[in-house]
Amino acid sequence: MSYKIAVLPGDGIGPEVMREGIQVLQQVARLYHFGIELEEGIVGGASIDAHGKPLTDSVLNLAKQSDAVMLGAMGGPKCDGLDYAIRPERALLGLRRELGLFANLRPVKLFSALASASTLKREVVEGADLLVVRELTGGIYFGQPKGVTTLPDGTERGVNTEVYTTPEIERIAHVAFQAALKRRKKVTSVDKANVLEVTELWRKIVARVHKNEGYAGVALEHMLVDNCAMQLIRNPRQFDVVVTTNMFGDILSDEAAMLTGSIGMLPSASLGGKVGMYEPVHGTAPDIMGQDKANPLATILSVAMMLRHSLEQGAAADRIDQAVEGVLNAGYRTGDIQEPGCKLVGCKQMGQLVRDQIDRAKG
Repeated sequence: MSYKIAVLPGDGIGPEVMREGIQVLQQVARLYHFGIELEEGIVGGASIDAHGKPLTDSVLNLAKQSDAVMLGAMGGPKCDGLDYAIRPERALLGLRRELGLFANLRPVKLFSALASASTLKREVVEGADLLVVRELTGGIYFGQPKGVTTLPDGTERGVNTEVYTTPEIERIAHVAFQAALKRRKKVTSVDKANVLEVTELWRKIVARVHKNEGYAGVALEHMLVDNCAMQLIRNPRQFDVVVTTNMFGDILSDEAAMLTGSIGMLPSASLGGKVGMYEPVHGTAPDIMGQDKANPLATILSVAMMLRHSLEQGAAADRIDQAVEGVLNAGYRTGDIQEPGCKLVGCKQMGQLVRDQIDRAKG
């Protein structure tokens, strides 16, 4: 069996961490006897520099013709003044839309070795293990009308529109309930139904799917988004699967990332169409670009998610997860998760340590 992977490293530290992730992918492909065909493309700021736009038709076609996409973070300070239509982030939105990726899965699991690296107390975060399921192609990021207009009196008016339809809510609810069946069988649906009519509809549809579609074995609770933001800090262990809208999921998943000690530890998967897309949650970190300081673990863990969800190579994925945990248990840290008594390493060395651990592990 052979798989074609589109590799889109992105900007900033993206190429550095992607390099380590791809080397791990090639290693487990050899160990588990499957083929990998890699084809690289440029997106985001790099594509703007080369082609004047963040996503070209050729790269989009590459993504569509692949079995999976590995994506790096996009953007940077030099792009901040660009028109919204050609900002690097538009490439991400375009890929999600064109590939039909309506569900974003962000596992938030605290490795026990990193409990003291979290900004929260160990007794609060230890044992936290939750999955944020974020709706990805609807809501306020895509709703119409949107834009900034000038009124007759010369003042400006900005508008974005939060829109959800019944089918959009139903399909993301199914993803959440099906994920919960494989975990601890609890779903927390997050909305702002006391204020926003669109999320009043969200709550109604999620409850209906739960009642009518065979998910009686899964517990469902509804939680307002402001309370959820507080509860993630107060008692993160109460959560199993959290399902929510595009914007709320964008915010809450970054908050949840800090439970793990660093956003540099969080992988993600975007699913729903024929081709899945996998990326670390962190940004481009231009302040450390090219200095061998980046944490590659989120990208490496994203490779594991790709193996599990798109390539049906679960044993290889498990081996990567175990190797990452082994390296952390041995006391190795990049700067973002460094703590007293641990050995500080760079991006390249961290990647090599994971590969060494994979080699030592029993497959």
